[in-house]
Amino acid sequence: MAPITSLLTAENKKITGEALQGALLDLLDLSLVGKQAHWNLTGRFFRSIHLQLDDIVKMARKTADLVAERAVAIGVSPDGRATTIANDSQVPHLDAGPIEDGKVIAAMTDILESIIRRMRKRIDATERPDPVTQDLLIGLTRDLEKHHWMIQAQR
Repeated sequence: MAPITSLLTAENKKITGEALQGALLDLLDLSLVGKQAHWNLTGRFFRSIHLQLDDIVKMARKTADLVAERAVAIGVSPDGRATTIANDSQVPHLDAGPIEDGKVIAAMTDILESIIRRMRKRIDATERPDPVTQDLLIGLTRDLEKHHWMIQAQR
């Protein structure tokens, strides 16, 4: 079977592929951390935060798929295996066990902020090599920033 080809130069493909792989790991791990918080959440504001976490997870899973498919479209194989996430993710993790709603809000605010910072670097990195990927990253960063605002507003 012939490899997937792209109009990107080898250098631009490498830069873009690294940005997409980093974004994929962030989004997949965000979905895992979001579910961990969702399942272990306790406190007075359980219901609203529980539902909000599901919205974050849903967005992360949907955009992870878009990112992975963009990687394949330019001839880069995405790696979303559990071992890759465990070894390479930069997303801060939550402790095991029950976690109070205030701590979930603080943790998710920090987690989303850390991801947004990396996404903005990827936006800058892909401006010249691949504006199409940059556009994808801009859109998903907009979604992340909306969730960051909405969770942060509950502090």
